Amino acid sequence: MTVRSNIMKIVQQDDLNFLLTNRIPRRTLTRFTGWFSRIEQPLIRDMSLRIWGLFADLDLSDAKKTSFRSMHDCFTRELRDGARPVDADPAILVSPCDAIVGASGIVQDGQVLQVKGFPYQLDELLGDADHAAGFRNGTYVTLRLTSSMYHRFHAPYDCRVESVSHFPGDTWNVNPVTLKRVERLYCKNERAVIRTRLSGSGHAVTLVPVAAILVAGIRLRFLDITFRPMPRDRQTFQCDAPFRKGEEMGWFEHGSTIVVLAPEGFRLCDGVAEGTTIRAGEPLLQLPV
Repeated sequence: MTVRSNIMKIVQQDDLNFLLTNRIPRRTLTRFTGWFSRIEQPLIRDMSLRIWGLFADLDLSDAKKTSFRSMHDCFTRELRDGARPVDADPAILVSPCDAIVGASGIVQDGQVLQVKGFPYQLDELLGDADHAAGFRNGTYVTLRLTSSMYHRFHAPYDCRVESVSHFPGDTWNVNPVTLKRVERLYCKNERAVIRTRLSGSGHAVTLVPVAAILVAGIRLRFLDITFRPMPRDRQTFQCDAPFRKGEEMGWFEHGSTIVVLAPEGFRLCDGVAEGTTIRAGEPLLQLPV
């Protein structure tokens, strides 16, 4: 058994994993990691990447470049052209990111699931009861990015971004261990609510990128702001930003989660189920017929 497998066996024990990634000064560690990851000194950069590689299956084969200025530069890497083909079918809404599919299904009584047995209110996540009401009987799907995955996210369809609301918050881990222990986690963490309107059909689809420990930095290409979880009030920005299907919208500073919300009539595409892996540009939801 390799050193890496021994380390992973230890840290993947649920109690220890929860303790190591949550029962610590989460915000302080996140701010420190954000600073440290940007250090461009070669020795520190190389050491950081090697340590990261002990805990993650890092695959850079589809990266635009394989030499990085810093660990942060690697985290937020771009992909080579054509690495993520986008399904062109106009009846398909594609995944905005590389991810592991988490909880998904139909919005019932204004609630969706974090994991089985852990519901949360959609109006709390979105901070707007009227906005949440637009997804009554709609479809939701949770997409979790792991630390080694590609961290940029893309437009799931031809659309216009109408507004973005940023909610400062905590930095709980978003791994399965924590999701089973911390109720309403997505409503507690820093997040951005991105309201889009699909071109042609006019459907309102919302993306909710949720930050987490060691992340807590959401950058949107169409707003010259990096959102961070510092204590301040909710901020809302009105937008009129057009995107083509598959076009890059923004990125996480590390990895985290995106909750996709679609109105009634949308359904999950075949093969999209909890625990499966999906890539940006692959079919996620079928538009109403």
